[in-house]
Amino acid sequence: MSKHALIAAAAVSVMSLTMFSAPAAAAGDKEKCYGIAKAGQNDCANTSGAHSCAGQSKVDKAPDEWKYVAKGTCEKEGGMTVPPKMTKG
Repeated sequence: MSKHALIAAAAVSVMSLTMFSAPAAAAGDKEKCYGIAKAGQNDCANTSGAHSCAGQSKVDKAPDEWKYVAKGTCEKEGGMTVPPKMTKG
């Protein structure tokens, strides 16, 4: 293996380790907060199953939509840290 290829492989290894370890540390500082996301600003699927992706909420502060916030701030923002109970209609 050439010296250049070895350096490139080492750089890629370091970058991939940084990419995968940083989100894990950041996730420990965050919590899901239900009922505070603005329309189109939810972080992932909602609990009712109406959609399965981020950014698909249709209304502000829907109780089944969530987004990540800093730990300990959800209730201060008017949200809930546990998903709402969904009733069958």
